[in-house]
Amino acid sequence: MGRLPVEEQPLTSLAHRPENSPADGHIRRRTVHANGLDFPILEAGNGPLVLCLHGFPDHARSWISFIDRLAREGYRAVAPALRGYWVGGAAPDGSYRASATGQDVLALIEALGADSADLIGHDLGARAAYAAASLDPVRVRKLVGLAVPYGKGLRTALVADGDQQRRSWYMFFFQTRMAEMAVQHNDFAFLDRLWREWSPGYVLPPADRSALNETFGQPGVLTQALAYYRQLFTPPSEPETQALEVRASGPITVPSLYLHGTDDGCMSTQLSEGMEAMFTNGFDRVVMPGVGHFLHLEQPDAVLSHVLRFLKC
Repeated sequence: MGRLPVEEQPLTSLAHRPENSPADGHIRRRTVHANGLDFPILEAGNGPLVLCLHGFPDHARSWISFIDRLAREGYRAVAPALRGYWVGGAAPDGSYRASATGQDVLALIEALGADSADLIGHDLGARAAYAAASLDPVRVRKLVGLAVPYGKGLRTALVADGDQQRRSWYMFFFQTRMAEMAVQHNDFAFLDRLWREWSPGYVLPPADRSALNETFGQPGVLTQALAYYRQLFTPPSEPETQALEVRASGPITVPSLYLHGTDDGCMSTQLSEGMEAMFTNGFDRVVMPGVGHFLHLEQPDAVLSHVLRFLKC
């Protein structure tokens, strides 16, 4: 990622930083209260609101270059931390399910003073974006998903597809009690392995690796991040949450774009085949050759070009 006019500071400490407002195109750091949480956000520009949602093992900082460039294109671009990804950010209701993160996205749109927003989600951030669009399509203008498809394809593959089961070994390992110890061992070498396997053509710069490790090294953050996966295979027991999860996984009625790299070592490109059946108001799928899981970092110019063309049409 290019160096931008923003102080080097781990995202996990942003909650203690005073709000500031440098010129457009610069990164603003502050917190926004929404859905019972004080979300640290990175923000740039003025104009139509675009939310950029990170995944795992990642954090909002990875969007810095992207939101700066969106701001230069006339957007107000915001990258929030997902619930659980900062000290004090544990889910108030204990939920890290898709419906909970989707509700966070909708609450953030309102808290940021907008009636609606475009959503760009990567990995778990894509899941949050899909859920938000399913729960309240009025608040979502357009939707972009990166690297994690929508629909029943992934769940089916985890049961019946040996190749995807191999790719998703980490999900199963995270169900164990030793996961926290293993992930933290040897300066988070576990996370380095995931990045290498998922994006074999990309090397995370040392400064960004250090910042990422600092995020997951903060008290409670790693366990909270693993909770997303620990709740993945267990249906909720509360009837209200069950109903909400059903709503959050329904057909999507907003114009949508999906990007997936052919060299993604986490999610097979084949999982996104046929997902257009879940989109009822326009859907485009772009498969990018030679690109891995973190495609917005590996090929930022190409990804941004696809995204801008879609948002502006």
